[in-house]
Amino acid sequence: MSRIHVLHENAAWLPPLAQAFDQRRLPWTEWFLDAGTFDLAAPPPQGVFYSRMSASSHTRDHRFSAELTAAVLAWLTRWGRRVVNGPGALDLEISKARQYAALESHGVATPRTVLVAGREHVVAAALRHFAGQPVILKPNRGGKGLGVQLFASADSLAGYLDSDAYEAPVDGLHLLQEYVRAPRPFITRAEFVGGRYLYAVEVDTTDGFELCPADACAIGDANCPVGETPREKFTIVDGIPGALRVWLERFLAAAGVEVAGIEFITDTEGRTLVYDVNTNTNYNPDAEARAGRAGTARSGPGAIAEFLGAELHRLPAAA
Repeated sequence: MSRIHVLHENAAWLPPLAQAFDQRRLPWTEWFLDAGTFDLAAPPPQGVFYSRMSASSHTRDHRFSAELTAAVLAWLTRWGRRVVNGPGALDLEISKARQYAALESHGVATPRTVLVAGREHVVAAALRHFAGQPVILKPNRGGKGLGVQLFASADSLAGYLDSDAYEAPVDGLHLLQEYVRAPRPFITRAEFVGGRYLYAVEVDTTDGFELCPADACAIGDANCPVGETPREKFTIVDGIPGALRVWLERFLAAAGVEVAGIEFITDTEGRTLVYDVNTNTNYNPDAEARAGRAGTARSGPGAIAEFLGAELHRLPAAA
């Protein structure tokens, strides 16, 4: 029997999607890709395969899940299976440097970024490229905003690199990035399903850069003065500029990415810069409920279930 196969390594992120599948009585199963055996000479099961592999898998002691998934996706592709977020999507998920190159090649602006291999070269690179400016240090392969830090000076950056708090990027690659000053402490995350725009969510960055919207990543409301109503960290907004939407949809089509959350920021000069593409996207249930989307095909999980269900039904009867 053909079914939807969900490839992942984090059970905490699966329940909303499972509920959406079950609500629509879609046949599905999960592949937990931390370990396993795969006969590459044998055909995979029939159905639609949806990869939700995350760049942050190594933070959950699944150090080689991304590498395993890359091999499994190659096997599925070789046998002609319908794969959603296949090899191209995974390649972008695990490398921000490759994300930026792909975005820029399709006319999408990104923040000025310097790639640094080797901890000992980070400070010199900051002094050379960002002298006298605040700079953001982030891992090339991260996820959830983990490891992203802002430094006001090269001295504070050097102090961090020499401290016990420093954690080396899993792939050994650092990114130094310009600090984008926004009029308000918010970024926007645009969600796409089936390669098409679904909705956008405004994210309050007051508490820092860990921006995963799932319940499993919950941080709580942003801090606010006593007596004021706390701001919601995630709020669904009306939309994004039409031209940006067109450019992002074109980029996703060219990159082979069908489900994604793309984060961007607009600075004080009006520049809109894309700084992250999340091909394993999660959704904030409270924000969706406030917007009247929860439990519907207009929610993130609901839209994915509808999309994958339609793809399953498009398969040949023998599949």
